[in-house]
Amino acid sequence: MNPLEAYQQNTRREFLTTTASGIGALALGSMLSDDGVLRAEDAVDAPASVQSNRQRPHFEPQAKACISIYMAGAPSQLDLFTPKPKLRELHGQSVPNSILEKARFAFIKPDTATLMGSPRPFRKHGDCGMEFSDWLPHLGSVADDLLMVRSLYSEEFNHHPGQLMMQCGVSRFGMPTMGAWINYGLGSESTNLPGYVVLTAGRGSSGGATLYQSGFLPSSYGGVLFRNQGEPVLNLSNPQGLPPELQRAGLDTLKAANNRRYQEVHDPEIASRIASYELANRMQTAAPELTDISQESQHTQEMYGVGRAEPKKVWRGSLGHLQTYDTFARNCLLARRLVERGVRFVNIIHASWDQHSELDFHLSHNAECVDQPIAALIRDLKQRGMLDSTMVTWASEFGRTPLGENRSGRSANTGRDHHPSAYTMLLAGGGLKGGLTYGSTDEIGWYPEDNPVHINDLHATMLHQFGLDHLKLTYRFQGRDFRLTDVGGNVISDWIARA
Repeated sequence: MNPLEAYQQNTRREFLTTTASGIGALALGSMLSDDGVLRAEDAVDAPASVQSNRQRPHFEPQAKACISIYMAGAPSQLDLFTPKPKLRELHGQSVPNSILEKARFAFIKPDTATLMGSPRPFRKHGDCGMEFSDWLPHLGSVADDLLMVRSLYSEEFNHHPGQLMMQCGVSRFGMPTMGAWINYGLGSESTNLPGYVVLTAGRGSSGGATLYQSGFLPSSYGGVLFRNQGEPVLNLSNPQGLPPELQRAGLDTLKAANNRRYQEVHDPEIASRIASYELANRMQTAAPELTDISQESQHTQEMYGVGRAEPKKVWRGSLGHLQTYDTFARNCLLARRLVERGVRFVNIIHASWDQHSELDFHLSHNAECVDQPIAALIRDLKQRGMLDSTMVTWASEFGRTPLGENRSGRSANTGRDHHPSAYTMLLAGGGLKGGLTYGSTDEIGWYPEDNPVHINDLHATMLHQFGLDHLKLTYRFQGRDFRLTDVGGNVISDWIARA
């Protein structure tokens, strides 16, 4: 419950905490939080001390951490994951009006649009026979650990609304992201690092910071953006000449003032502010050790592709001189190091996959960038005994059309438009089945043919693996109980490896 509403209603818990002595309230809040009875924002008198404590799930969880790899811009499932021989056979032909009259496009001109088959060769991998194109050989090598969902769909066909839908469960501003919800429901296992960390590579997503916001949840549950160079977080180190004891004295004074104000108004953002100051203080020791990947063996760094040189390609559009190969590899290795240290949710955002033109050039560049590090991450987690408790996902806001891009002024169809009606994502670990290809689409890849999966279904199932009932994980805001899955969502039991 929102602590402001609890305070206004003068609940039994409020009576006890206000009549107890300050020391007694501090001890009570700490003990109840440690036992999973209170959430961080419900604790009184010690808002900072309980921010990192774990909470009780609704039932026994199988996953403890999630590494969510987000491919902003929308990769083409038809050229990476979903071979369509019939589409290749129909290449260049018009689309039936029965399909076009129901479709929405961002840029395609329906009257002159034609089908575009993929020239990519596909082959089966692993004992399960999962299919990947030749651009993803490393992911193919871990096929037996992957769950490939080919029937995901969304209602949003533009990037920012689609990105909000995938991250927040709804396409509205001001809503908490999945990482924030999971940290709100379970708390963090780390006392020295944030429960929710964000790593980026590439030119940046159109959604920006809205893709890792806390929304109406206390801001302590939002994602903390780590930088790729220098200090992980700006101003983390003390200014030159500031001794640690002086910093500690300043923090204690500020904490006391904030605590007094918290007692007066019970604003959860004050608790979040105190927790942020205290966490930053502890991170001054933990973060440099975390980001020092020289501690990793040479074999491990090479497995991830750390130090890879960017392919020497001519400057073309969105690729630029970003040098994302090494950055993305480091992000995947850092993600493993973060979950090892108790971070609950790591979001790796890589952009951009928005190939409206020169699809072969740009998609091959991106696929080569992420293929080796993601496969290495899954293999590394497995050999360390961490994959069963760590969920890894590859997702995006939507897919790409079976049609070629025919925007005005272009002489050839060399790209694909936005396509939310049917696309593909990957999951691994966290108690999910490996080696399973779930769902399918029609012969040209336009609509799901069986086992359609809405984004709310995806989120309901992910929360289930963390021991959270998506119907019960709620937060009251402006007179309504909100949840990640909004008013929909069903747990997909066929994905779960064990009951």
